[in-house]
Amino acid sequence: MNITMNIDCTPEEARRFMGLPDMAPIHALYLEKLKDAMTNGVTPDMLENVMRSWGGMGEMGMNAWRQMVDQMTGTGGGTPKP
Repeated sequence: MNITMNIDCTPEEARRFMGLPDMAPIHALYLEKLKDAMTNGVTPDMLENVMRSWGGMGEMGMNAWRQMVDQMTGTGGGTPKP
């Protein structure tokens, strides 16, 4: 025996009915940060924080990322070459 029910509701009503949290404030904050990053550009500090969060490689790995980014951006602020 199969029973089919069609419920006509908005996504907001379905979220509330299922007891899921309201993520709208978090989504708005995320969009605001994304807009800020797009208008002001990505700073080296932001890039460094992302690289630190992506890999637990320690200081040696972080220096490798920094050198790669310096080469790509042409800043040359990394560790001096011997």
